[in-house]
Amino acid sequence: MDVWQFHDVTFTWLDGGLCYLDGGAMFGVVPKALWSRKYPEVENNTIPLRTDPILVEVDGKYALIDAGVGYNKWPDKMKRNLGIQSESRVEQSLGELGLTPEQIDMIWMTHMHHDHASGLTKREGDGWTSIYPNADIYVSQTEWDELRNPNIRSRNAYWRENWEPIVSQVKTFDQTCTVAPGVTMEHTGGHSDGHAVIRIERGGETVIHMADIMPTHAHQNPLWVLAYDDYPMTSIYAKQRYMEEALNNHYRFIFYHDAIYRMVQFSEDGRSITESLESTAPR
Repeated sequence: MDVWQFHDVTFTWLDGGLCYLDGGAMFGVVPKALWSRKYPEVENNTIPLRTDPILVEVDGKYALIDAGVGYNKWPDKMKRNLGIQSESRVEQSLGELGLTPEQIDMIWMTHMHHDHASGLTKREGDGWTSIYPNADIYVSQTEWDELRNPNIRSRNAYWRENWEPIVSQVKTFDQTCTVAPGVTMEHTGGHSDGHAVIRIERGGETVIHMADIMPTHAHQNPLWVLAYDDYPMTSIYAKQRYMEEALNNHYRFIFYHDAIYRMVQFSEDGRSITESLESTAPR
C-alpha cells in the first residue's frame, strides 16, 4: 500500500480494484494522439484506472475517501463492459493495517456512481448490509436526491443496493461541509449533478482531491473532460476555477483513479510535475 504523510495527516491507498476503461470515453473529444502521450493505453484503446479508497488518518479519526468497486456485485457482462480486472480488497487492506471496517469513523463520498459506492455495502443472506456500520457517510444533498430519483442518463450508475442499506448513516450538505478540522467537502457538479471535491488544509498548505472532474494527473487541462460527465460545461468551469487557484498557490493533488500517480504537484504554469508519489499498485 502506498502511504503519504502531509503534516499530521496520513493518506493510505487501499486496494479498491482495477479497471481498464476506454481511453476515448475517459478523455472525451481529445484525440488519442494527444491523451496517449500523457496517459498510455494498455490494450485495445483502454487505459488502466484504479478505484482505490484513500484511508485518511486525521485528528484521531479514520476516514475513507470513496469506497471502491466492491466485490461480488458485478455480473460478468458488466465486468467485461467496464473492464473490471480485479474487485475490491478493502477489508483485507484494512486488516493488514490492523484495522476493521467497524473502526472507520467517516466516509467522504465525492459522488455515488457504482465505481465509487459499490464498496459501501455487501451481501448478507438474501439482502445487503453496510460494511462500515459506525461511519458517518457524507454526500452532497444534490447527489443524494438524484440517486434516489435518477434521470434517464444517470440511472444505470446508481444502484439501490449501494445506498438503501446506509440511509441511516448518511449526512448531507448543500454547498460546503467541514467534515474534520481543516477538511472541507465542496459541491461542484459536473461529472454528476451532486459531485464534490475535498480540500485538506494544514500549515498553510493545501491538498485537493478533485475526484472525477480530474480523475488523473493527465486531466489537468480544464477542457479535457470525460464523456461520462453528465454536465461537461459545469466540469470545465469548476476545473478551470480550481486549477487556477491550485497552480497559483502550489496545491498538491491526490487521486482515486490514477494508476500512475497517487499525488502530484504541478509547476505554476502547469506544464511539469515538481513533486509526486508514484503508485505501486498493479496496472
